[in-house]
Amino acid sequence: MLIRKIALAGLLTIITGAAPVWAQENDIVRTVPSVSVPASVSLGGTVVPIKDVTFSAQIPGRIESIAGEEGEFFEEGAELITINIDDLLAKRRAAWANLANAEAALRNAGVQYSREMISPYGGETNDMMGGMSSMMRNFSNPMQSFSGSSSPGMDRHAQLYQYGTQVDQARGQLTAARASIEEIDSKIRDAKSVAPFKGVITKKLVEVGDPVQPGQPLLKYADMSQLQIQVEVPARLMPGVTMGMVVQARLDVGNVEVPARVVQIFPVADPDRHTVTVKMELPQGAPGGAGMYAEVMINDINAKVRELPVVPKNALVWRGSLPGIYVKNAKNKRELRLVRTGDDVGKDGVAILSGLKAGEQIFIKSSEAGSQNNSWN
Repeated sequence: MLIRKIALAGLLTIITGAAPVWAQENDIVRTVPSVSVPASVSLGGTVVPIKDVTFSAQIPGRIESIAGEEGEFFEEGAELITINIDDLLAKRRAAWANLANAEAALRNAGVQYSREMISPYGGETNDMMGGMSSMMRNFSNPMQSFSGSSSPGMDRHAQLYQYGTQVDQARGQLTAARASIEEIDSKIRDAKSVAPFKGVITKKLVEVGDPVQPGQPLLKYADMSQLQIQVEVPARLMPGVTMGMVVQARLDVGNVEVPARVVQIFPVADPDRHTVTVKMELPQGAPGGAGMYAEVMINDINAKVRELPVVPKNALVWRGSLPGIYVKNAKNKRELRLVRTGDDVGKDGVAILSGLKAGEQIFIKSSEAGSQNNSWN
C-alpha cells in the first residue's frame, strides 16, 4: 500500500509539472496594477549588413584567382577576384602597332603637304635637256588657261586640299589607335574586382577556372562591422515610424531583445505588397549575423491604447511552455491560473494579455518580491 501511494504521488508530480512548490507562509500577496500599453504589431525582418555589394564580370574570360574563402576579411583596395587577360594583352600589343603605323602615316602626310606648299610640282623631273619640260609647262599653262582647258590655280588648290585631307585622315587614324589602347586598358582594369571597403566575402559564386560572361555574378562582399534589420512595414503603420526612433527588436539568437534605431525609410512603397522598406541599426556587438531572422515591435497609432495588468516576471510559474500565476481566489486560497504574456514592461515586469485582471491579488515568493522594483511593493 505504501509503495502504491508513493507511485501515485510521483504520477501526480509528472502530470502537474515541475513548478516549484512554495510554502504558504513565505508567500506575499500583491495587488496587480495596470499600465497603458499602446497597441503594437510584431513584424518579421532580416538582419543585413550596413554595406554589401555583388561583383559581376565585366569582360568574358576565365577566373584566374580568388583572394580567399567565405568569411575572410580584406582591407579596402584588396584584389578579390581576377579574370585571365592573355587575349587582351595580345590585342593591346596589336593596338600599339597600329598606333605606330598611324604616327608614321601622319608624319608622311605632313611631309607631302609641306612639300606641295613649298615646291609645287616638286615631285616632277625635267625629262628634257636644259629644263625644256619646265619651260614648256610655263608656256603651255597660260595657253591652257586661255583656251579654258585647265586652271593652274584650281589645280594647285586641289592638290593642296588632297594632301591636307591625307593629313586629316592620318590624324584621325592616330586618334582611333589611341582610343583602342584606352579601351583595352579599361577592360584590363575591369578584369580585377577590388574591395571598395573593409569587409568579408559572404559568398563565392564561381571557382578558379570557371568561364564567365559579362554580367555574371562572381561573389558577394559585405561590411559586417555594423548590422541592420530590414523590415517591410505595412503602409498603414508608417505614421508610427519616424527617423531616429528606437524600437525593441528580438533576435533569433537565444531570443535576445535589443534596441534598434530607425536609420533609413525608403521614400516609395512597394506597389504590389503596399509596404515600405525600413532599416533599423542594431547596437555594436549585437549577437547574430546577416541573414538571420528578427522581429520588431511597431506601434499602431490608429488603434486604441489598452490597459493591461502587469506582474513581475518572477511571479510567473511555468508548466512546460505555458506560463501561469498563483492567484488569490474568492475563498482566499491559492489558485494556479494559466495566462498569456505580452511585451516586457520596464526591466522586470511583463504585461498579461489574458488570464488575469488588474486589481486581482497574486502570490509572490517573499525572496523574489524583495528583489522587485518598488512598484511591486
